[in-house]
Formats: sequence, C-alpha cells, structure tokens
Amino acid sequence: MKYDNVHDRKTKSMLLLANYEGRSGTELSAQLLAKKENGLRSIIEGIKIVEANPDIHTVGMSSWPNILGELQLDASVMDGNTRRTGSVGALRGYLHPVEVAYRIMTDINHEMLVGVGAERFAHEIGAITNKNETEISINAWHKHLDNALTSKQKEDFPNVRLLDIKSEAIDPEKMFDTTIYMSIDHEKRISSATSTSGWGWKYPGRLGDSPIIGAGSYADSRYGACACTHTGEMSIRAGTARSVVLYLKMGLSVVDAVYEAAQDLADLKTGYLDEVTIHAIDKDGNYKVVGLNSSEEIRYVIWHPELDKPIIESAEILRL
Repeated sequence: MKYDNVHDRKTKSMLLLANYEGRSGTELSAQLLAKKENGLRSIIEGIKIVEANPDIHTVGMSSWPNILGELQLDASVMDGNTRRTGSVGALRGYLHPVEVAYRIMTDINHEMLVGVGAERFAHEIGAITNKNETEISINAWHKHLDNALTSKQKEDFPNVRLLDIKSEAIDPEKMFDTTIYMSIDHEKRISSATSTSGWGWKYPGRLGDSPIIGAGSYADSRYGACACTHTGEMSIRAGTARSVVLYLKMGLSVVDAVYEAAQDLADLKTGYLDEVTIHAIDKDGNYKVVGLNSSEEIRYVIWHPELDKPIIESAEILRL
C-alpha cells in the first residue's frame, strides 16, 4: 500500500511509523497502540526489542563499537503533549538506553545525561545491565583494525593518536541506521523515540543526532513529528527534525515540510549527505519518508488501525 498523494490522506486516527532497522519491534508497538496504551510507552517497548536483538548491529547489544572497541549507546524520547524529553549519550553497559532516556524524562529535572553521569543514573534507577559487546561485534572491530592500522600502530594500540588512524568511521554493512519510532495514540498524543550505537568505529565520545532533540527527532502534538537516520552530523547542523515540525506549524503539508528540510540539508556545503533519511508525520496521520541521494531502496514500516499488522513501504529518493 503506497500513498502517492500523502498529504490527501486524512485518517484522524492512531499511527505508527518506524524505520526498517526497527522492524522487529513494530508488531508489539502496534498491538499496544491498538489496545489504547500510552503512545510513548508503546514505541519504547518496541524499540527495546530492537535493542536486545543481536542480529541488528546498529542498535543496542552486538552493535559495532567505537575505535577503542567500546560500545557506547545513545537514545532519546519525547512526549509531544508536554514537549518533555529524555536523552542519553555514550552509555556503556546497559541493555536498554531508550528506557534510561525515558527515566531521565520522568525522574530528573534534566533533559540529557551522557557518559559516566548517565551510567551512574542508570545504576541508581536499577536499569538492566548487560555486556553489550559480543564475539560478533568484537571480531568485526578486530578486522577493521587489521585494515586501518599501520604495523607500528598495531604494536602501540591503544596508545596511539586516534586522529592518525587512516580510516573514516564506517559500518561493515552497506546500510547503517538509527532506530526511530513515531506514534499518534488514541488521545492524539504524538511521540518520538530513538536508539542507536552510532557510527561503527567512531571516535570515543561521539554523539550523533539521535540524543540531540531537534536534530535527530522532535515531537509536538499540535503539529507533528520528525526523526532522521544515517549521518547524524548533517541533521545536527541543519536542525532537521525541529525544522520539519516548524514547517508544519507554518502550514506546509507534511510532504512540503520534508522537501524544505531536505533542501536545507542539501544546502550544507560539506559532509556526507547521501542516504540521510527524513521520516515525518503530521497531527492528522499523514506521513512522508524521503531518502537523499541513495543508490539503493530505503524502506520503512507503517501501521494504522486499517491494517492488521505493520507493513513495509518504500521511501521516495530525492536527488539533491
């Protein structure tokens, strides 16, 4: 099922939109939404399935670590009714960063915690601990080091200047993605949530757009929501998620709001734009997903009450 004239679709009902990487948790989220559970909690529960899935190497356990072999995880949540947020960055040793992000929103008067502070908070709330590095992820990291380090660097590692390692932070798989979910629940609350391990082999402490509210995700029940995947540095520079919601506030359709934000990204003069993907919904249940300059199909997952279960659709590819 594909809606070419997306802005003409007026469901006035519940909605779930997730990217393809997050597909393993979408059935649970859809079931919870159908039972009239809180929308934010519904998508968090779906994302937790993805975080615990060892076959997904860009979210949660068994993901690709940073250049030092440490797995640092990021996540965020946003309640579109209150515009309260919770965000966690560079979190180590916990299974569900999205749950930690939620508890930051509910338990403390901050919006973001990172690093050792985030880990202390996670410990204090009794979050589930986990050894997230696995044999698969560590073996992939060792293989990367074999190709990226000189003989001298291999002898001295990890006591080397990381800036001298002759490799960009890349993923061993062709496509790599944050997991993003957005929803409209039975009370018309719009919510967003994200979770990611970030770039494989990233510089330690790197944060992408996922934990940065307004860059990687934003939700406002008055207008809509947006979440982005792929190269977070680009979405940070353009403030993409917040921009889409502001374009909706200005009266643009969800289609035109996404196109405007895509052009904002294309106007950046440096950086890696290809395959950045913008996912957006408006308050009426209309949606649009656009991938930039991708050489391959980009898919996403959609559910609304007219569907028995979530289905997969293809994003529009824009050449900019």
